[in-house]
Amino acid sequence: MPNVLVLPGDGIGLEITPEAVKVLQAVLKGHSTTLNFEYGLIGGAGIDEAGKALPDETLAAAQAADAILLGSVGGPKWDTLPAPQRPELGGLLALRKALGLFANIRPVKMLPMLVEASTLRTEVVKNVDLVVLRELTGGLYFGEKGRGTNPNSAFDTLVYTEEEIRRIVDLGFQMAAKRRGRLCSVDKANVLESSRFWREITLDIAKNYPEVELTHMYVDNAAMQLVRWPEQFDVIVTENMFGDILTDLASMLMGSIGMISSASLNGGKGLYEPAHGSAPDIAGKNIANPLATILSGALMLRYSFGLEHEAQMIEKAVERVLQEGYRTPDLAKSGDKVLGTREMGDAVVEALK
Repeated sequence: MPNVLVLPGDGIGLEITPEAVKVLQAVLKGHSTTLNFEYGLIGGAGIDEAGKALPDETLAAAQAADAILLGSVGGPKWDTLPAPQRPELGGLLALRKALGLFANIRPVKMLPMLVEASTLRTEVVKNVDLVVLRELTGGLYFGEKGRGTNPNSAFDTLVYTEEEIRRIVDLGFQMAAKRRGRLCSVDKANVLESSRFWREITLDIAKNYPEVELTHMYVDNAAMQLVRWPEQFDVIVTENMFGDILTDLASMLMGSIGMISSASLNGGKGLYEPAHGSAPDIAGKNIANPLATILSGALMLRYSFGLEHEAQMIEKAVERVLQEGYRTPDLAKSGDKVLGTREMGDAVVEALK
């Protein structure tokens, strides 16, 4: 029986992860594959209970698990801690690095019933169907950092190796070849040496994929194009910080970051989490949108366990619930049927039937 480690984390993570577990249990009821769910601490919860954002027990459990479902980490309570000890760097980023989860996949596909939820015009977003592939374990977030010899200065170092670039870009070409055959590599090669290095390697890899149309785009232009004409994109591949920013921007094409799922992979093990944060301002109010976490559970079935049919069942159940007019407050407009976090999870389970 495959083991799934559930790490609710902080804030709304405690509310949204149970809904994803509930949906996964429902879709696999009576199935030959049954998941065993174990639980652990990460982030602020780990600091409070075990003295560190990534407790040793959690790391050991993650290394032993077949897949990991994560909620969210962080909050104002821990913001005054030194950066290496905080929930984000000491917890989530440390876990990604320890497990070698170098590829973060975030699909952004407009559902017809959510077109009006977007802040952009219907004609701009109605045909959006793209994937952002973000390098997750290198770059600025993991380079040397600190305060300079001058007490009024600080530094963060952006470093990429050829191997790190090759494995993520090659995966981007593979994904594009299975979709619509277009890959856009996003960098800042007019300014950064690391981006020029990235572009050189990307051009070399492109020789192996003549069927894929490769384009390059500076990150500032990519941000503009995502809101100007997002339909032009199929697969976007980019480095860590650029991907972090662009995926949040792309999420609003669908009306809410509460709809964006993600998978972080290393070729074997996968970690699945919503793209959003811990949202401490709405935590404990039963109003957080659990759909991104539920859809991340579908990605788990697809990428970690090869259960494509069951993954599609969850995705179609989410679409059915939205088609029937049910919304959490982040998506709700006049006339919608507003549900709480638990009630939205129940609605997806009912739609599976």
